[in-house]
Amino acid sequence: MKIKFYAAGGTIDKVYFDKKSTYEVGESLLEEILRNSNITFEYEIELIIGKDSLDMTEEDRGSLLEKISADQNRFIVVTHGTDTMIETAKKLKVIENKTIVLTGSMEPARFRSSDAVFNIGCAIAAVQVLKPGVYIVMNGRIFNPEKVRKNIDLNRFEEI
Repeated sequence: MKIKFYAAGGTIDKVYFDKKSTYEVGESLLEEILRNSNITFEYEIELIIGKDSLDMTEEDRGSLLEKISADQNRFIVVTHGTDTMIETAKKLKVIENKTIVLTGSMEPARFRSSDAVFNIGCAIAAVQVLKPGVYIVMNGRIFNPEKVRKNIDLNRFEEI
């Protein structure tokens, strides 16, 4: 089994520079997270887009759709910013015969208190057992993109 990872940017890859929250999307820590997790499956990582999800355009989503559609791998995990993750997941729903899981984090992977490693681990488990389709995995749960929202006040995703 092989899992293809697409690192699209978002909070999971952010680097903060000062107390005023000036940031930029930095180099993805996905490779380091996977290496440190002692995984035993084959994987490949492709870095794409590299933007805060609020800056993602329909053209960016179309590019991601094309890449994943053309990818030979059946199991796909996309790390993505949480603000527009749902929009991207809905765009990818036209892809058939692949299991696609989008995940991210509420705090950058570089932060000790980050949920990034937990969410990536949950996404890896989910992509292996779910039937083909598109899912969002956040906060230890698996969501249908049509029935989820980001609760900004509680800093989590929840079913609607």
